[in-house]
Amino acid sequence: MRVLQTMAGAEFGGAEAFFTRLVLALHRAGLNQHVVIRENARRAHALRDGGLEVVELPFGGRLDLRTPRALNREIKSYEPHIVMSWMNRATRMCPKKGNFVHVARLGGYYDLKYYRNCEHLIGNTEDIVSYLTDRGWPEEKTHYLPNFAGSTQVKPISRKEFFTPDSAPLILAMGRLHENKAFDVLLKALTRVPDAYLWLAGEGPLRAELKQMMEKLAVKPRVRLLGWREDTAALLATCDLFVCPSRHEPLGNVVLEAWAQGVAVVAADSIGPGTLIDNMENGVLIPIDDPDALGNAVRHVLEDHEFRTAIAANGLRTYEAGFTEARAIKQYLEFFQRIVS
Repeated sequence: MRVLQTMAGAEFGGAEAFFTRLVLALHRAGLNQHVVIRENARRAHALRDGGLEVVELPFGGRLDLRTPRALNREIKSYEPHIVMSWMNRATRMCPKKGNFVHVARLGGYYDLKYYRNCEHLIGNTEDIVSYLTDRGWPEEKTHYLPNFAGSTQVKPISRKEFFTPDSAPLILAMGRLHENKAFDVLLKALTRVPDAYLWLAGEGPLRAELKQMMEKLAVKPRVRLLGWREDTAALLATCDLFVCPSRHEPLGNVVLEAWAQGVAVVAADSIGPGTLIDNMENGVLIPIDDPDALGNAVRHVLEDHEFRTAIAANGLRTYEAGFTEARAIKQYLEFFQRIVS
């Protein structure tokens, strides 16, 4: 079976990171794939280093006529059984007709006008699948396929690398520096946990604004902006607690990643984390946009070692039951076989 994967995502982001993770895992499982992405040296290098053939195209705006033509040529040359497109732009630029099954993968609540020519849609949460069927997409052509996180254990990073005392409680947060991620709420919450340090891994348009807020709240000495990082497992191995304060989070890959590394999680009760987490069992949920509640929850988890250990262990069990690489890849391969048979 031949599958052409195409994605026109941003430089950084959770969906983009999972695209790379899934494509590489499918390759390791023996699936024949050809990959077409928006020009991105870092992503292309990671995919090629994993043994995949990668074509980079501009994937520009409406006036970009080159990309649809080039993508069409790649499809005709490779002759895939399946074309799997990720998100709006790559899906819109796929040929409307061809001797292949067009599948699109959605990690959010996107405008379905871009998906009219698809034959099947994948949602990475059951709520996204419900969103699709509620808007008229046929149930038999709508499929839930879960994300997964890697569980390879690695050594912690030396805290000295980021001027963080070994004795201080360490909070980790990750994600694009965007309003949806609510890192402003997390900085406000940090004022209620005066002995803790925060490592924030990510890049995005709010970097300068967050730095100003750190100074205004007088938490700058305890916050480290790490930029975009590829060593997620090492960061998680170093921290005492992972926090996901997102206002909007359809799934929450970062929660799965924390669970996979046995790290306790505190999260805002947005759609994704609120579905994944059983409050006070495998994590702690707090109301969205509530820095006081977030600060109190973080302090409680950091101070109660027994409770923190328990929710971390339960989170790991949740991950092992439904979000491992082996389980997800098996489901993807069975799905591919089913739609071409």
